[in-house]
Amino acid sequence: MCRLLAYKGAPTSMNKLLYEPKNSIIHQSYDAHEIEEPLNGDGFGVGWYTPEIGPDPAVFVSVQPAWSNRNLRYISPVIKSPCILAHVRAASFGDTSEANCHPFHSGQFLMMHNGSIEGFDAIKRELRRRLSDESYSWVKGQTDSEHFFALFLDHVRARSAQPGLNEIADALEATTCEVEALKRAHNVKDVTYLNAVVTDGKSLVATRYCSSPSEEPPSLYYSSGSRYVCEGRTCRMVQADPREHAVLVVSEKLTSREHDWHKVPAGHMVLVDSASAVTVRRLAVDQERASA
Repeated sequence: MCRLLAYKGAPTSMNKLLYEPKNSIIHQSYDAHEIEEPLNGDGFGVGWYTPEIGPDPAVFVSVQPAWSNRNLRYISPVIKSPCILAHVRAASFGDTSEANCHPFHSGQFLMMHNGSIEGFDAIKRELRRRLSDESYSWVKGQTDSEHFFALFLDHVRARSAQPGLNEIADALEATTCEVEALKRAHNVKDVTYLNAVVTDGKSLVATRYCSSPSEEPPSLYYSSGSRYVCEGRTCRMVQADPREHAVLVVSEKLTSREHDWHKVPAGHMVLVDSASAVTVRRLAVDQERASA
Protein backbone atom coordinates (compact mmCIF):
# COMPACT_ATOMS: atom_id res chain seq x y z
CA MET A 1 0.00 0.00 0.00
CA CYS A 2 2.97 2.32 -0.66
CA ARG A 3 5.11 4.35 1.73
CA LEU A 4 5.75 8.08 1.62
CA LEU A 5 7.89 10.84 3.13
CA ALA A 6 7.60 14.63 3.06
CA TYR A 7 10.08 17.17 4.39
CA LYS A 8 9.59 20.91 4.86
CA GLY A 9 12.19 23.13 6.51
CA ALA A 10 15.69 24.49 6.12
CA PRO A 11 17.40 23.09 3.00
CA THR A 12 18.67 19.57 3.64
CA SER A 13 20.34 16.84 1.63
CA MET A 14 18.03 14.34 -0.04
CA ASN A 15 20.42 11.61 1.07
CA LYS A 16 19.69 12.40 4.74
CA LEU A 17 16.04 11.61 4.12
CA LEU A 18 16.15 8.74 1.64
CA TYR A 19 19.15 6.68 2.72
CA GLU A 20 20.69 7.62 6.06
CA PRO A 21 17.91 6.89 8.62
CA LYS A 22 17.84 3.39 10.08
CA ASN A 23 14.31 2.83 8.74
CA SER A 24 14.77 4.99 5.65
CA ILE A 25 12.18 5.05 2.90
CA ILE A 26 14.65 3.07 0.78
CA HIS A 27 14.62 0.41 3.50
CA GLN A 28 10.82 0.58 3.50
CA SER A 29 10.78 -0.16 -0.23
CA TYR A 30 11.83 -3.76 0.53
CA ASP A 31 11.09 -4.18 4.27
CA ALA A 32 8.29 -1.92 5.47
CA HIS A 33 7.36 -2.50 9.12
CA GLU A 34 3.89 -1.04 9.60
CA ILE A 35 2.00 -2.63 6.76
CA GLU A 36 0.93 -6.19 5.95
CA GLU A 37 2.87 -6.38 2.67
CA PRO A 38 6.49 -5.25 3.33
CA LEU A 39 7.46 -4.91 -0.35
CA ASN A 40 7.02 -1.62 -2.23
CA GLY A 41 8.95 -2.35 -5.39
CA ASP A 42 6.63 -1.14 -8.20
CA GLY A 43 8.58 2.04 -8.82
CA PHE A 44 9.36 5.19 -6.88
CA GLY A 45 9.43 8.94 -7.22
CA VAL A 46 11.03 11.99 -5.63
CA GLY A 47 10.08 15.62 -6.04
CA TRP A 48 11.91 18.70 -4.75
CA TYR A 49 11.90 22.47 -4.96
CA THR A 50 14.73 24.91 -5.73
CA PRO A 51 13.22 28.33 -4.87
CA GLU A 52 16.26 30.27 -6.05
CA ILE A 53 15.60 28.94 -9.56
CA GLY A 54 11.80 29.02 -9.69
CA PRO A 55 8.53 28.00 -7.99
CA ASP A 56 7.95 24.75 -9.87
CA PRO A 57 9.42 21.47 -8.59
CA ALA A 58 11.68 18.90 -10.18
CA VAL A 59 10.46 15.29 -10.32
CA PHE A 60 12.35 12.05 -10.86
CA VAL A 61 10.36 8.81 -11.19
CA SER A 62 11.25 5.29 -12.25
CA VAL A 63 9.55 1.89 -12.50
CA GLN A 64 12.65 0.31 -11.00
CA PRO A 65 12.58 -0.57 -7.30
CA ALA A 66 14.02 2.27 -5.24
CA TRP A 67 16.54 -0.01 -3.53
CA SER A 68 18.34 -0.80 -6.80
CA ASN A 69 18.20 2.48 -8.72
CA ARG A 70 21.76 3.59 -9.40
CA ASN A 71 20.80 7.11 -10.52
CA LEU A 72 18.84 7.84 -7.35
CA ARG A 73 21.82 6.75 -5.29
CA TYR A 74 24.08 9.11 -7.26
CA ILE A 75 21.92 12.24 -7.19
CA SER A 76 20.65 12.07 -3.59
CA PRO A 77 23.89 13.28 -1.89
CA VAL A 78 24.14 16.33 -4.17
CA ILE A 79 20.53 17.59 -4.08
CA LYS A 80 19.64 19.99 -1.29
CA SER A 81 16.14 21.41 -0.92
CA PRO A 82 13.77 23.01 1.61
CA CYS A 83 10.90 20.78 0.47
CA ILE A 84 11.28 17.16 -0.60
CA LEU A 85 8.68 14.45 -1.27
CA ALA A 86 9.50 10.76 -1.75
CA HIS A 87 7.26 7.78 -2.50
CA VAL A 88 7.79 4.04 -2.99
CA ARG A 89 4.95 2.26 -4.76
CA ALA A 90 3.04 -0.97 -4.25
CA ALA A 91 0.72 -0.91 -7.27
CA SER A 92 -3.02 -1.26 -6.75
CA PHE A 93 -4.78 0.64 -9.56
CA GLY A 94 -2.84 1.04 -12.79
CA ASP A 95 0.12 -0.58 -14.49
CA THR A 96 3.72 -0.35 -13.38
CA SER A 97 4.64 2.66 -15.49
CA GLU A 98 6.27 6.06 -15.01
CA ALA A 99 2.92 7.77 -15.61
CA ASN A 100 1.56 5.97 -12.53
CA CYS A 101 4.48 6.79 -10.21
CA HIS A 102 4.09 9.35 -7.43
CA PRO A 103 4.55 12.22 -6.74
CA PHE A 104 2.30 13.72 -9.39
CA HIS A 105 3.11 17.23 -10.59
CA SER A 106 1.06 20.13 -11.92
CA GLY A 107 2.34 23.71 -11.88
CA GLN A 108 3.69 24.48 -8.42
CA PHE A 109 1.94 21.48 -6.84
CA LEU A 110 3.15 18.01 -5.96
CA MET A 111 0.86 15.27 -4.61
CA MET A 112 1.38 11.69 -3.45
CA HIS A 113 -0.92 9.08 -1.94
CA ASN A 114 -0.64 6.04 0.29
CA GLY A 115 -3.80 3.92 0.22
CA SER A 116 -6.56 3.26 -2.29
CA ILE A 117 -10.01 4.42 -3.30
CA GLU A 118 -11.62 1.00 -3.38
CA GLY A 119 -14.42 0.77 -5.94
CA PHE A 120 -12.68 3.42 -8.03
CA ASP A 121 -13.65 1.78 -11.33
CA ALA A 122 -17.32 2.33 -10.48
CA ILE A 123 -16.88 6.11 -10.10
CA LYS A 124 -14.04 6.77 -12.53
CA ARG A 125 -16.23 7.74 -15.51
CA GLU A 126 -18.33 10.17 -13.46
CA LEU A 127 -15.27 11.63 -11.75
CA ARG A 128 -13.65 12.29 -15.13
CA ARG A 129 -16.84 13.98 -16.37
CA ARG A 130 -16.59 16.44 -13.49
CA LEU A 131 -13.04 17.52 -14.32
CA SER A 132 -12.32 20.78 -16.07
CA ASP A 133 -10.86 20.51 -19.57
CA GLU A 134 -7.49 21.53 -18.14
CA SER A 135 -7.45 18.79 -15.49
CA TYR A 136 -8.97 16.18 -17.83
CA SER A 137 -6.18 16.75 -20.37
CA TRP A 138 -3.54 16.77 -17.63
CA VAL A 139 -4.25 13.17 -16.51
CA LYS A 140 -1.77 10.80 -18.15
CA GLY A 141 -1.98 7.63 -16.04
CA GLN A 142 -4.58 5.20 -14.70
CA THR A 143 -4.38 5.49 -10.94
CA ASP A 144 -7.06 6.52 -8.48
CA SER A 145 -4.39 8.79 -6.96
CA GLU A 146 -3.78 10.86 -10.09
CA HIS A 147 -7.51 11.29 -10.69
CA PHE A 148 -7.94 12.39 -7.07
CA PHE A 149 -5.19 14.96 -7.63
CA ALA A 150 -6.86 16.20 -10.83
CA LEU A 151 -10.08 16.77 -8.90
CA PHE A 152 -8.10 18.56 -6.17
CA LEU A 153 -6.54 20.87 -8.76
CA ASP A 154 -9.99 22.03 -9.84
CA HIS A 155 -11.02 22.62 -6.24
CA VAL A 156 -7.92 24.61 -5.37
CA ARG A 157 -8.05 26.72 -8.56
CA ALA A 158 -11.67 27.59 -7.80
CA ARG A 159 -10.59 29.01 -4.45
CA SER A 160 -7.71 31.23 -5.48
CA ALA A 161 -5.23 31.95 -8.26
CA GLN A 162 -2.56 32.00 -5.54
CA PRO A 163 -3.83 29.63 -2.86
CA GLY A 164 -2.32 29.66 0.62
CA LEU A 165 -2.22 26.97 3.27
CA ASN A 166 -5.90 27.20 4.26
CA GLU A 167 -7.11 27.13 0.66
CA ILE A 168 -4.97 24.07 -0.04
CA ALA A 169 -6.28 22.30 3.08
CA ASP A 170 -9.89 23.22 2.28
CA ALA A 171 -9.50 22.00 -1.32
CA LEU A 172 -8.02 18.68 -0.17
CA GLU A 173 -10.89 18.27 2.30
CA ALA A 174 -13.49 19.13 -0.37
CA THR A 175 -11.93 16.64 -2.80
CA THR A 176 -12.19 13.88 -0.20
CA CYS A 177 -15.84 14.81 0.45
CA GLU A 178 -16.63 14.75 -3.27
CA VAL A 179 -15.06 11.32 -3.76
CA GLU A 180 -17.09 9.95 -0.85
CA ALA A 181 -20.27 11.53 -2.26
CA LEU A 182 -19.55 9.94 -5.65
CA LYS A 183 -19.19 6.55 -4.01
CA ARG A 184 -22.49 6.95 -2.17
CA ALA A 185 -24.24 8.02 -5.38
CA HIS A 186 -22.98 4.88 -7.12
CA ASN A 187 -23.73 2.65 -4.11
CA VAL A 188 -20.06 1.80 -3.64
CA LYS A 189 -19.57 0.32 -0.18
CA ASP A 190 -15.84 -0.35 -0.51
CA VAL A 191 -13.49 1.47 1.84
CA THR A 192 -11.44 4.57 0.98
CA TYR A 193 -7.92 4.70 2.44
CA LEU A 194 -6.53 8.15 1.89
CA ASN A 195 -3.20 9.22 3.30
CA ALA A 196 -2.40 12.05 0.89
CA VAL A 197 0.24 14.79 0.86
CA VAL A 198 -0.01 17.99 -1.20
CA THR A 199 2.52 20.82 -1.29
CA ASP A 200 3.29 23.93 -3.30
CA GLY A 201 6.83 24.05 -1.90
CA LYS A 202 5.88 26.70 0.66
CA SER A 203 3.03 25.01 2.56
CA LEU A 204 2.24 21.33 3.02
CA VAL A 205 -0.94 19.43 3.92
CA ALA A 206 -1.27 15.72 4.72
CA THR A 207 -4.36 13.65 5.51
CA ARG A 208 -4.87 10.37 7.39
CA TYR A 209 -8.30 9.04 6.48
CA CYS A 210 -10.29 5.80 6.24
CA SER A 211 -14.00 5.83 5.35
CA SER A 212 -14.78 2.84 7.58
CA PRO A 213 -15.34 3.70 11.27
CA SER A 214 -14.29 0.18 12.23
CA GLU A 215 -10.89 0.31 10.49
CA GLU A 216 -7.68 2.27 11.04
CA PRO A 217 -6.16 4.24 8.16
CA PRO A 218 -2.59 3.40 7.14
CA SER A 219 0.02 4.70 9.59
CA LEU A 220 1.12 8.34 9.39
CA TYR A 221 3.43 10.33 11.69
CA TYR A 222 4.95 13.76 11.89
CA SER A 223 8.06 15.06 13.62
CA SER A 224 9.00 18.70 14.10
CA GLY A 225 11.99 20.50 15.55
CA SER A 226 14.46 23.25 14.98
CA ARG A 227 16.71 21.27 12.68
CA TYR A 228 16.93 17.81 11.13
CA VAL A 229 20.33 16.12 11.52
CA CYS A 230 21.84 12.69 10.85
CA GLU A 231 24.82 11.22 12.68
CA GLY A 232 25.68 7.77 11.45
CA ARG A 233 22.27 6.14 10.93
CA THR A 234 20.68 8.08 13.78
CA CYS A 235 18.56 10.93 12.43
CA ARG A 236 16.56 13.26 14.66
CA MET A 237 15.16 16.71 15.20
CA VAL A 238 17.32 18.92 17.43
CA GLN A 239 16.91 22.37 18.96
CA ALA A 240 18.80 25.06 17.06
CA ASP A 241 18.14 28.40 15.41
CA PRO A 242 14.33 28.75 15.11
CA ARG A 243 14.83 29.89 11.53
CA GLU A 244 15.93 26.33 10.76
CA HIS A 245 12.61 24.82 11.88
CA ALA A 246 11.79 21.55 10.08
CA VAL A 247 8.91 19.08 9.78
CA LEU A 248 8.77 15.50 8.55
CA VAL A 249 5.57 13.64 7.61
CA VAL A 250 6.12 9.92 7.09
CA SER A 251 4.27 6.63 6.69
CA GLU A 252 6.68 5.00 9.13
CA LYS A 253 8.94 6.38 11.84
CA LEU A 254 12.44 6.69 10.41
CA THR A 255 14.11 5.92 13.76
CA SER A 256 13.28 4.18 17.03
CA ARG A 257 13.33 7.47 19.01
CA GLU A 258 9.65 7.25 19.95
CA HIS A 259 9.41 10.71 21.51
CA ASP A 260 10.44 12.31 18.20
CA TRP A 261 7.29 11.09 16.44
CA HIS A 262 3.62 12.00 16.76
CA LYS A 263 0.96 9.74 15.28
CA VAL A 264 -1.57 11.66 13.20
CA PRO A 265 -5.05 10.83 14.56
CA ALA A 266 -7.40 9.01 12.21
CA GLY A 267 -9.64 11.39 10.30
CA HIS A 268 -7.30 14.36 10.72
CA MET A 269 -5.00 16.47 8.61
CA VAL A 270 -1.59 18.02 9.29
CA LEU A 271 -1.05 21.58 8.08
CA VAL A 272 2.52 22.91 7.76
CA ASP A 273 2.84 26.62 7.02
CA SER A 274 5.62 28.53 5.27
CA ALA A 275 7.52 28.84 8.58
CA SER A 276 7.18 25.05 9.12
CA ALA A 277 4.78 25.48 12.05
CA VAL A 278 2.40 22.53 12.47
CA THR A 279 -1.37 22.51 13.05
CA VAL A 280 -3.49 19.35 13.29
CA ARG A 281 -7.20 19.65 12.47
CA ARG A 282 -10.04 17.22 12.00
CA LEU A 283 -11.28 16.43 8.51
CA ALA A 284 -14.83 17.64 7.94
CA VAL A 285 -15.55 14.51 5.91
CA ASP A 286 -14.78 12.43 8.99
CA GLN A 287 -17.13 14.55 11.08
CA GLU A 288 -19.87 14.00 8.50
CA ARG A 289 -19.28 10.24 8.51
CA ALA A 290 -19.22 10.07 12.31
CA SER A 291 -22.57 11.85 12.58
CA ALA A 292 -24.26 9.91 9.78
